[in-house]
Amino acid sequence: MLNFFNKRKKRKFLSELRARRHAEDDLLTPAQKEEFDGVIAAFAGSDPKDFKNAAAAALEKTGRIVPGYTWIRNLLDLLIVVGAVAFGIRGLFFQPFKIPTGSMQPTLYGIHYMESTPLGKNLPPFLNYALFSARRARLEVKESGETLFHSYKNGFFTDSVLFSIGNVRYSLPGAPQKVMEYSGLEEGASCSAGEIKADGFLSLGDHLFVERFSIYLSPPKRGEVMIFTTDGLTVGGEPLSASSGFYYVKRLVALPGDTVRLKENQLYVRPAGEKEFRKIQALAPRTARLYSGKGGYQGHLSTMGDYRLFGAEEDYTVPPDHYFMLGDNSNFSQDSRFFGAVPRRNLVGRSLLIFWPFSRRWGITDRLEPLDYPTGSPVRGTFPVMYKQ
Repeated sequence: MLNFFNKRKKRKFLSELRARRHAEDDLLTPAQKEEFDGVIAAFAGSDPKDFKNAAAAALEKTGRIVPGYTWIRNLLDLLIVVGAVAFGIRGLFFQPFKIPTGSMQPTLYGIHYMESTPLGKNLPPFLNYALFSARRARLEVKESGETLFHSYKNGFFTDSVLFSIGNVRYSLPGAPQKVMEYSGLEEGASCSAGEIKADGFLSLGDHLFVERFSIYLSPPKRGEVMIFTTDGLTVGGEPLSASSGFYYVKRLVALPGDTVRLKENQLYVRPAGEKEFRKIQALAPRTARLYSGKGGYQGHLSTMGDYRLFGAEEDYTVPPDHYFMLGDNSNFSQDSRFFGAVPRRNLVGRSLLIFWPFSRRWGITDRLEPLDYPTGSPVRGTFPVMYKQ
């Protein structure tokens, strides 16, 4: 009986020796390969009764033959496999995405200024960044004088603008346009000593995972928040990607063959093959909150900028294999009203969940009802407090 088990152990150990010899083939010299093969042959011809001693001798000899740095190669092999799996998951299933602008507020927030964070203004800067993607943005003018912008720094954590007022230099987080927006600073404008131009935080926007796979199993539906590329889309004859980046996030409101109409800040849709227009909230119930007039939602407006494809109360029919996209913050959204319907090939996937920062919106996207305060309330100001929403 003992000899039977020793034979099984010997067969298994011999298989492991041959597998190791194959794995190290690209690292061994011809002489080392020949020596390794000799160890395998010697162990194969050993007596099963002497398995323990024969296996120990084989391990000792192969340990001298195989380079000592082989563990590094094995670790690198493991890292390559793990990396390949991670990138495969990213490419095929879940892709991280950063919201750059406020065109989907209050469903999703881009880079924006806020008055405070949930834990207040005295939280250590690292924690404010780690928990809430927030950088302190405070400016108290120390010396009266004119404002002079010097440079724009694109840093690891966020952008910064360097400027001076009088003879004193300052720095505020954000791109130049964003800094001027929340601080009210302008080139050449005079400021007085003691003025507080900003006393809050700049959030780096919502970071979310995009689910890329299901759009190949089930067709996109009205009301879903979608991510798509701007490839081939233009506004006023200019490529959209040149001014606004390669990725966009909007809400899909009309399917191929649908006809849309904006009337008195209400979106109407006539589904393909039907005769009557219906309000979008009747076709896509999740859009009902957009017409609540609360928490920042304001409906679908027909007035914003130039280059509109169609005016108020005009009809637009979505071409085959295209989708009509609108931003929830439609008074500040460059969307299908301007660049037209989005081709099916441009769709990347559905918005799945917000993984950072840890705001009220953290978790599955587009699940929250609006907060109970009137949109445009002066109490909230131009820049609503992110974490109370």
